[in-house]
Amino acid sequence: MKVITDLYKKWSGVAPAVIEKIPGAGSNRVYYRLSDADGRAVIGCVGTSREENHAFITLANHFKAKGLPVPEVLAVCGDELCYLQQDLGSTSLFDALRKGREAGGQYGEEEQELLRQVMRLLPCVQFEGAEGLDFSVCYPQPEFDETNVMFDLNYFKYCFLKPSGLDFHELRLEYDFRQLAKDLTMEKGNTFLYRDFQARNIMISDNSLYCIDFQGGRRGPVYYDLASFLWQASARYPSSLKNELLDIYYIEAQKYTNLVSKEEFNQRLRLFALFRLMQVLGAYGYRGYFERKPHFIQSIPPAIESLKEQLAGLGDAYPYMTEVLQRLVALPQFGAGVSRQAPEHIDGKLVVRIFSFSYKKGIPQDESGNGGGYVFDCRGTHNPGRYEAYKHLTGLDEAVKKFLEDDGEILRFLDHVYQLADAHVQRYVERGFTSLMFSFGCTGGQHRSVYSAQHLAEHIHQKFLQVEVRLCHREQGISSVLGE
Repeated sequence: MKVITDLYKKWSGVAPAVIEKIPGAGSNRVYYRLSDADGRAVIGCVGTSREENHAFITLANHFKAKGLPVPEVLAVCGDELCYLQQDLGSTSLFDALRKGREAGGQYGEEEQELLRQVMRLLPCVQFEGAEGLDFSVCYPQPEFDETNVMFDLNYFKYCFLKPSGLDFHELRLEYDFRQLAKDLTMEKGNTFLYRDFQARNIMISDNSLYCIDFQGGRRGPVYYDLASFLWQASARYPSSLKNELLDIYYIEAQKYTNLVSKEEFNQRLRLFALFRLMQVLGAYGYRGYFERKPHFIQSIPPAIESLKEQLAGLGDAYPYMTEVLQRLVALPQFGAGVSRQAPEHIDGKLVVRIFSFSYKKGIPQDESGNGGGYVFDCRGTHNPGRYEAYKHLTGLDEAVKKFLEDDGEILRFLDHVYQLADAHVQRYVERGFTSLMFSFGCTGGQHRSVYSAQHLAEHIHQKFLQVEVRLCHREQGISSVLGE
């Protein structure tokens, strides 16, 4: 944190008044919101790869010069491992579409209008963004090619297909994979491929859309980003809306180039949608099954449903791959009402999931499908966050632990929690249940809830050796499985 604080001080002339770590997702990059005494904020990024940061900084400056809606880069440290950028707020398109998404794809008019705006924006980024761009700065490679495709297909094979337990002939599958790679890269073009164009990477600030996290972009075909967005499995866009959005995109893109016929365009697009779904399942498999991050596990069922739809119109160009994928989507663990719970049944033992959270951001969802568990309100205990010395710390820091333990309220609170939790865990083990959830909330999800969740997790882990304990400090972006 010191390096980003020093950069802020060098840029603004004063130290930041408030530093807030922003919860991450799948990246190793760490983001902070740094604010001055008047509440004016910027975003600080600390990365582990100079090349990745250099790609973002260069692309952002290039896009900004083109008049494209991206955050302005404000300051960069000498080695480019950290930088400051414009703060676009905390509302992403993903947040703005929550109501329609949770209603199973029943999007209201305001949500639909946002999606129409996205379809008008995407061709601008792809075509205008490519004009005069030095693609050699792109990370980790400058162009979408067969090697790129084969990497993603093998990622799917090793991180999702093999862990599923499905039996298949690797050489026959490899043959079809190579043919698919050739078909996906046959159409060359000088357009920018965003690579991760999805609702979480579009921010809404002052009623305008902005693009973020495009550092993985490269030269590539326009179909990829369109497929990534419209076939985002959890979005569940109805066919009528999807077709309308496709029409808008096609018309806008025609302003920049003469596209192939609409029929051929749609055929090519569906092939990219299939590829993108396989790539996404590979990521879900790695992040979910191996890193055990609940969000990615929860995303598998809708992705499988989307894959089923794409297989229906695939034809016979890749016969063995099609056969393998059809057997994959028919596996029992991906059946309706089963796949959401399957990850909890590892070795048939009870999995206890414990969360800390901020009430301002809502109670954690129960991805097991069981409807939730205990929720404890820590706000009745003394709050270290009221004191300047502890504002930038969390319940994992020794100074905060000492404050809470010297005060004593949190210890008496947890004594009651332990009694309740011990009885409940023991009964769940006896009855052969496989999922139990405890959540601790406080004002910011930073001090009291973090301390309480951490201590209950350690308590259960030490007392019940046959139980697997998964801990998530949601607002801190920290997840772990105790004992690993």
